[in-house]
Amino acid sequence: MALPVFTYHPNPVATGSIVQSEKKCRCCNKSKGFIYAGPVYAEDELEEAICPWCIADGSAATKFDATFVDSSEIGDGEVTVSEEIEEQIASRTPGFAGWQGEHWLACCDDAAAFLGPAGRAELEAFGAPAIEALRAECGLSGAEWEEYFQALDRDNGPTAYLFKCLHCGGLLAYSDCQ
Repeated sequence: MALPVFTYHPNPVATGSIVQSEKKCRCCNKSKGFIYAGPVYAEDELEEAICPWCIADGSAATKFDATFVDSSEIGDGEVTVSEEIEEQIASRTPGFAGWQGEHWLACCDDAAAFLGPAGRAELEAFGAPAIEALRAECGLSGAEWEEYFQALDRDNGPTAYLFKCLHCGGLLAYSDCQ
């Protein structure tokens, strides 16, 4: 069974937000081979309890009054998104876990697509535009930047979070630490 398409999180298996599992979804009560492993903001404890299909169609958000991304963290203060886009990301898109809480970046009056957490190796694989996006966001330069860049680690922090604009194709990034 093909996973649902998430415009703002195009590869949630690669990012670790969706994992293979035979667990039954608490929303649809079916085991579909995948389960959501990211953050859930709800009164019920829903850790690894929701399937991607129930996120995509909004049924999990409705049934559990849940969100998967904190809507106050969508956009960057300079770029805001419409309420419809904010709702789609918060209620019908898999989130991701950050060390200090996640921020969903935006560009061109729209939310950007989350590409995943990244350390130095992942940023280097994406190339100079990804590295420059993070350097610009950090505001570091010279030896201070080089030391920070060398310390980046996808799994242990500091970790970068990489996004791509759906319109101009530009890369955006931010980072945080444990």
